Amino acid sequence: MSPLSAQIGAELSLVRRNGEQLLVTLGIPLLLLGFFGSVDILPTDTDEPVDFLVPGILALAIMSTSMVSLGIATGFERSYLVLKRLAATPLGTGRLIVAKTIAVACVEAVQMALLVALGLTLGWGPASANWLFALAAVVVGTFAFAGIGLTLAGNLRGEVNLAAANGLYLVLLLLGGVLFPLDRLPAFLEVIGRATPTHALADVLADSLMSTGAHTATSWLVLGAWAIIMPMVAARTFRWS
Repeated sequence: MSPLSAQIGAELSLVRRNGEQLLVTLGIPLLLLGFFGSVDILPTDTDEPVDFLVPGILALAIMSTSMVSLGIATGFERSYLVLKRLAATPLGTGRLIVAKTIAVACVEAVQMALLVALGLTLGWGPASANWLFALAAVVVGTFAFAGIGLTLAGNLRGEVNLAAANGLYLVLLLLGGVLFPLDRLPAFLEVIGRATPTHALADVLADSLMSTGAHTATSWLVLGAWAIIMPMVAARTFRWS
């Protein structure tokens, strides 16, 4: 078995063992979609709030799994010197990042299925959905957020990484346009928001699933840039201990 295959198996095993974390990772996006999709209290600019929310909550789920859960878990593995043992193996930083990204992608596949099913139950009706483009956006977004999470995890102490990951999650949630349209923000915050991977992914998913993307071409460029740059930064700066 190759080092990469062995590490992918190990990462999936760790995911299965962390049942509580897996439950939170899967549960929070479902709760947000279920609540805000049933109660029309957000300024969504759509007849049915669920039509606006589904693409955004899908993007939020990718961010929470690829950046927050992965980053925090990896940060504590590094702090507890678990990763230091791997440094002596042929695995290498690049294959470690790929293995962890593939593991979270498996969790995301379950998330996507559950969120889409809940959205349909709440009355969401994807209009001429391009599922292939949506899947491509999820893959690109996964690499973007995993790169961010692993960059933080590979350079910060466990406790600092925990605070930084959660703080960044909150900032991207507020500026990403997943719970309300970005045009409701002040102009300078709207510009910043459009440069975030959260908004880029949500916009691309909105266009792929609902044909309602606002700046789709630009969003693809923004998302692609994050997906290329951040894994490279993570690979170059990651410290094993």
